[in-house]
Amino acid sequence: VQLQASGGGLVQAGGSLRLSCAASGFTVGSYAMGWFRQAPGKEREFVATAWRRSDNTFYADSVKGRFTVSKDNAKNTVYLQMNGLKPEDTAVYYCSASRAVLSAVREVTAQNYWGQGTQVTVSS
Repeated sequence: VQLQASGGGLVQAGGSLRLSCAASGFTVGSYAMGWFRQAPGKEREFVATAWRRSDNTFYADSVKGRFTVSKDNAKNTVYLQMNGLKPEDTAVYYCSASRAVLSAVREVTAQNYWGQGTQVTVSS
C-alpha cells in the first residue's frame, strides 16, 4: 500500500495549486480519501475528505469555498485543488486513506495510510 503525493510548491497569495495523491495497493473508491496539513510548530489538522463510494465531500471551515477535493477512480488518484491561497495555508500537506466511520474521519488517528507529504508555501 502506498500513497504518493505531489504538486506542492511556492505561490503568491491569491494563487492556486493542485495537489495529487496517487494510490497503489488499494482502490481509492473504497476508502475515505483525505488531506491534512501541518504547519511548523503546529499539530497536523484536517483539511478535506472525499467519502468512500460516494461523491460526498467535507471540508474544514478554514478552507471551505476555496479548496476542492476530488477522486479519479480510473487513475486511482485523489486531488486537492486549492484556490485563493493565503499565507496561513503554508504547511506540509499529507494525503490519507481511512476506513473510519463518518463521525471519526476527520481525526488524525483514524487514518489507515499516509502519503509522504508535499510542501506548500504561500508568500504574502
